[in-house]
Amino acid sequence: MSFVFPPHPVVSLPIAGTADRFPVRRIFCVGRNYADHAREMGAVDQADGREPPFFFMKPADALVSGEGEIAVAYPPLTDNLHHEVEMIVALGSGGANVAVDAAKDLIFGYAVGLDLTRRDIQGKAKEKGHPWDMGKGFDQSAVAGVLQPVALAGHPAKGRIWLTVNGQPRQDGDLAAMMWKAADIIANLSTSVRLEAGDLIYTGTPAGVGPIVRGDLLAAGVDGVGTLKARIV
Repeated sequence: MSFVFPPHPVVSLPIAGTADRFPVRRIFCVGRNYADHAREMGAVDQADGREPPFFFMKPADALVSGEGEIAVAYPPLTDNLHHEVEMIVALGSGGANVAVDAAKDLIFGYAVGLDLTRRDIQGKAKEKGHPWDMGKGFDQSAVAGVLQPVALAGHPAKGRIWLTVNGQPRQDGDLAAMMWKAADIIANLSTSVRLEAGDLIYTGTPAGVGPIVRGDLLAAGVDGVGTLKARIV
């Protein structure tokens, strides 16, 4: 088989403890999965304390990852770039209509991630009822640290999730506050699309999201999963 131009490189994540790489297929993101963040974004509390999960996507090649300090380009067309620290779930196998009890068996590992958002563009899209794609799915909008296999990390269900900007605390929450846990998210998402090995799921962010500018150094972490550093350039 020949191609009219060379195929693009496979997007991948480094894996702790090995030189192997994790090939990325798709990136799904869960919106408003922490009640405190939902409130700061203007959502009304539900009677049962949570709303059904909803999802948006980023293209796989929006991912930027690595060990050490990751350089992330400040995107065009925005004056209000926001940080959102998240735990990433990486799937090693897939399926459709997956039962909650079986969902954990699909997970290869976990990583610390940043969902970067052009908040001004997202806000304008919301006002007009338009898709969020250009507010969420721009180049280098998905940052990820080193992937920790389940054999090393287990299945984190509680523990601190945090972010600082230039050493100053911005976000500080706990995985236990996720309204929809990793297994619930996988099971729900699998009713809409068939999940496959290589899919990443960003599982939501706690309160404290805010603006960042060129030169800022972001440090983030999830207990039991790891840390990452990213410089906005």
